[in-house]
Amino acid sequence: MGVEVSRLSNGLTVATETLPSIESVALGVWVKSGARNEHDNEHGMAHLLEHMAFKGTNKRSAFQIASEIEDVGGEINAATSVETTSFYARVLGDDVPLAMDLLADILTESKFDPGELEREQHVILQEIGAAHDTPDDVVFDHFTETAFRHQTVGRSILGTAETVQSFTSKQLHAFIERQYGAEKMVVVAAGNIKHDAFVREVEKRLGGFRAKADGVVPQYAQYVGGDYREHRDLQDAQIVLGFEGRAYHVRDFYASHVLSMILGGGMSSRLFQEVREKRGLCYSVYAFHWGFSDTGLFGVHAATGQGNIDELVPVIISELEKAGTSIGQDELDRARAQYRAGLIMSGESASSRASQIARQLLLFGRPIAKEELMERLANLTIDRLTDLSARLFSTKPTIAAVGPVGALAPYEAIHAALPDANGGTRRLAV
Repeated sequence: MGVEVSRLSNGLTVATETLPSIESVALGVWVKSGARNEHDNEHGMAHLLEHMAFKGTNKRSAFQIASEIEDVGGEINAATSVETTSFYARVLGDDVPLAMDLLADILTESKFDPGELEREQHVILQEIGAAHDTPDDVVFDHFTETAFRHQTVGRSILGTAETVQSFTSKQLHAFIERQYGAEKMVVVAAGNIKHDAFVREVEKRLGGFRAKADGVVPQYAQYVGGDYREHRDLQDAQIVLGFEGRAYHVRDFYASHVLSMILGGGMSSRLFQEVREKRGLCYSVYAFHWGFSDTGLFGVHAATGQGNIDELVPVIISELEKAGTSIGQDELDRARAQYRAGLIMSGESASSRASQIARQLLLFGRPIAKEELMERLANLTIDRLTDLSARLFSTKPTIAAVGPVGALAPYEAIHAALPDANGGTRRLAV
């Protein structure tokens, strides 16, 4: 049957996909507003709102929210990203009206009680502390902050202890009023669901939600790159080497994902085989590509012992350089197969499918059929991937390193060793 989409009179988009073999339903509300939409004095507010969503409304206490969904065996949660916030639930088909009522209640009637707010601020302070104590998490915070210095797109989603402690109930209400409008929200359900019945449930509860919000469009991202190093007395070093990636809407977005798979997307990938299997220089290495609405990040993460750093980075750079001149047809076919399998497997999960549809609606304004994605993959060629590699890895890098990183080569030396945009070959001494 595919994805069915309706739009309410206030601009709210409602989409469903019936999955005949599934008896449960995953549903939620996705908002095109996240950490990137915060003002400077609101750093961490989008994430705090996610926490406060379940702390009581004008109709329900925090306990009632939890007990009502669990009385029917369901679950409810929320998540914050750089550009979106989601509130979602999973229940059996007969309990969709209850789940939708709960989601609408927390979106429209949350009290943000000062006592609950104080307790949740304390919880998030612990979360910030735990993240700081986890080097393989904190290195990515520093990586994005360095890549997009002094910009909201690069800031930690959690915020800082100072900002989180400063927020008031009034500020939380004002943030929602400013950022949450029906025209930038989608409601999606996947699983044992009937479209028309679901649209009626959403209309009943959110049909009167304000159409527009006054939130300012986020600042356009400017990738700057640079170097961050934090020396810690640890057993291993966490290192991320990255470059400006591609935004969702640009031609090379899917090519960048496939390139990340070829370089470091599994045990058969180039980096895993060369760095870990053949040389034993680290216990973890992989490549990634993150897309945003106007930019992206492509990177390689490695975790290694202090004694291997001086050899590890040149080998990684060598593999990046090789990708600009030679990629095998077998590698491209394998990456395509990985991508295709991932799409099909995620489609067998109601939660994954609902989230995927929501992202596509927010980013592209329409659901994208699996066949269209497969066609885009099929059109990728070796020449296109090598050309992308040559351009991508000759740009200014971002380096973030945490741990015993004294042996890591200077930033200037690493930058100079990267492939030359004019096709020249450069080397970083091992």
